[in-house]
Amino acid sequence: MMIQRYNVDQQGVGQFDGGKITEQKPIGFPGEGSEVKRVGPLFYWAWAKAEHEGYIPLHPHQGFEIITYVISGKAEHGDSLGTRSIVGPGGLQVMQTGSGVSHEEGFVGSDMQGFQIWFEPHLREALRRKPTYQQFEHEEFHQIDFHDGVHVKEILGDDSPVALETDVHMWDIHINHPFIYHQQIGKGRSVSILVLEGRGRINETSYEAKEFFVIEANELEEMNIQAEAETRLIVIEVPTTVNYPLYRK
Repeated sequence: MMIQRYNVDQQGVGQFDGGKITEQKPIGFPGEGSEVKRVGPLFYWAWAKAEHEGYIPLHPHQGFEIITYVISGKAEHGDSLGTRSIVGPGGLQVMQTGSGVSHEEGFVGSDMQGFQIWFEPHLREALRRKPTYQQFEHEEFHQIDFHDGVHVKEILGDDSPVALETDVHMWDIHINHPFIYHQQIGKGRSVSILVLEGRGRINETSYEAKEFFVIEANELEEMNIQAEAETRLIVIEVPTTVNYPLYRK
């Protein structure tokens, strides 16, 4: 198992609406400062924050599968399909952009936090599909609440209501007190972890809030997250390589 650790200075930054929206980018575009450019089909990951409110005007997308996951505050969405929607904490917006769609976004506080994450399906096939938009509320997702104060919410995967073309699993993990959380990583899979809060160790590697990790498994291996303080993590698992050509940034 190979674990790579990236502190805040090794991640990218961005902003919109005159700085009303700021972004920390564990996975960014060239020139944004992110050392990680992709992990398999995980193509882009931005942690957006808005103290009050900020807006991004109408702009186009094609091919990629794009999710917006809300931590606090709310995300507003409008698109050329005629959609107008708002989701609050724990909610998810999903765009399968297919042959092309334009959308606009609002990030509304107070103290809004959320993620926009792009996944790359087989683009040649995706471009032949009609674009779609779906919205899911927090209560629609499967969550396991362990008796010892560990909460694991499956955002993408086998028990999720969301169906993507890209092979991806995603979890929101909240550990309320010192505890060791175990999760297996399959052969040929990679796991990306963004630490929202807390401190502890991932196997033998220490972590702190705002750090980003990429883990590659060559065999079936076990990841152990030892929380030393209240911890919240966003964990995404994808294949390390895929059997279709990937877009060159």
